[in-house]
Amino acid sequence: MKEINFLRIISKAWNAYDASRVIKSVTDVSAKVSTNHVFKVDFTNRGPVYVKLSYYGKFEHFKEDHIIISNLGNNLEDPYQNFMAKSLVKNNEVFMYKYKDDCQNAWVIFYNPVQIKKKMPRRLDEKHIIKLGVEMAQFHKACDNVRCTLPSSSKTLLTDVETLEKLIRAGKTFQHQGNENMVLEQCQQFRENSHACNYATFSHLPVFVDWNIGNFSVTSDGRFFSRWDYDWFRVASRVMDFYFMSRVVSDIGDRTEFSYWAEPMMEDRFIQFLKSYHSIYPLSSDEVVFMKESYRFFILNYVIKDGRHFFNEVYANKLQKEAFETHLPNLDKCFTVDKILNALKL
Repeated sequence: MKEINFLRIISKAWNAYDASRVIKSVTDVSAKVSTNHVFKVDFTNRGPVYVKLSYYGKFEHFKEDHIIISNLGNNLEDPYQNFMAKSLVKNNEVFMYKYKDDCQNAWVIFYNPVQIKKKMPRRLDEKHIIKLGVEMAQFHKACDNVRCTLPSSSKTLLTDVETLEKLIRAGKTFQHQGNENMVLEQCQQFRENSHACNYATFSHLPVFVDWNIGNFSVTSDGRFFSRWDYDWFRVASRVMDFYFMSRVVSDIGDRTEFSYWAEPMMEDRFIQFLKSYHSIYPLSSDEVVFMKESYRFFILNYVIKDGRHFFNEVYANKLQKEAFETHLPNLDKCFTVDKILNALKL
């Protein structure tokens, strides 16, 4: 693929937004393990903005997601009305720029800087875990309160799984040959198990999926203060946020070198988080059963289907290899739903 001239794309996008403000410098602030691109843009005659630049997938999905995100940020009630980074608006619409040349398509959105307070500790104490469970429940309730005011989303868990199946059957995927049948079986298992636990009847609200501690900040008393990463945003069950919560509260704590093992969902520390959450925003037994399927979907979609678009090549190879050899084959043995149901008295 032709090398991407990010500076050219950003310059053209900004000129379309406000050519009267002159760019002084552009700094790449992207995460080093990811292929996603984020830049800080400084100007000679205005404050800085941040740029999210993407060239994977469809512009229509990018646009749809960011319109929903903008509406969500504007509609959230106190104390979350300023939680989310605000996208720039022009002519009363969220401004997005679609770049196209002979070799490359890319799309751009601008955000104002968001204030950051405290990051959560790399390893949480019990008091942090309890507070995080309460805060996550209250935030989910706030998102559920406004879900009916938001634009609809065309992307669902089932459509993503169907896309993966089509890619496999068309022979258009994998670097890891020989795993196609196993992944197709996992897709079918996801579909059947989701139907068995009545996923279609769940409340579907905005979820961010990726809640690693580098994506949000909190106040001194542990309340959510700001959030600025929306790469895995979607409208789905609130249960989709729980796997990364299990990683945040895990006994091993936050790590630079990471993997996507299912075991954190079985830790007593995560059970403590769920008890705290459940006391504020009760879960149904079907939602608890679906937790295993939400993890299965995460591996199928974000690691196997799209892993090479979200992670650099080294991490993509590592994560996909682990998914094929360990995570998916061992999931039914690893995840014991009765442990959670009993703990929550469901």
